[in-house]
Amino acid sequence: MAYNRPGRNRGRLRIIGGRYRGRRLPIPAQPGLRPTADRVRETLFNWLQPVIAGSRCLDLFAGSGALAFEAASRGAAEVLMIERSEPVTRVLAANVRLLGATQVRVRRADALRWLAGGGEPFDLVFLDPPFHENLLAPSCTLLSERGWLAAGALVYLEAPAGRALPELPRDWILMREKRAGQVRFALAATP
Repeated sequence: MAYNRPGRNRGRLRIIGGRYRGRRLPIPAQPGLRPTADRVRETLFNWLQPVIAGSRCLDLFAGSGALAFEAASRGAAEVLMIERSEPVTRVLAANVRLLGATQVRVRRADALRWLAGGGEPFDLVFLDPPFHENLLAPSCTLLSERGWLAAGALVYLEAPAGRALPELPRDWILMREKRAGQVRFALAATP
């Protein structure tokens, strides 16, 4: 759900590129909710520019929806947001309606339980879980083992800058890694 320190919630999310560029969306009123920073999103979506159009995307810990809405804005064919908080899910669904983003779906679920069920493959997965919950490693394992990744899928990972990324499944390749402020972020390729 992408939570961090209290006080970081500025109340609005700005989409920085694509069809919905410049649109501002309300951020769910949740202590510590932090959208991925503009400069991190700009770098990430520069990395993803060659593959985002027409892709199927999964935002596993949706929180503010920053990554999902940015992907939809930049041409993703389908975007699924998973979020466990009912109040946050309601705001995300309202934002989908506000944008008229018919390619975006919101589902209320616990991410790890949902992943354990196995499912349909995605081309791109965003993993920006609440930093204090150490959910990156188990999420990567379930994505890899339960059929959630299309051939050659890309997985975005975000963690606190002071913490190393978890060990990735052995057949994944870390393509890029960067730090910005309080955040370490990376992009991994899967077979």
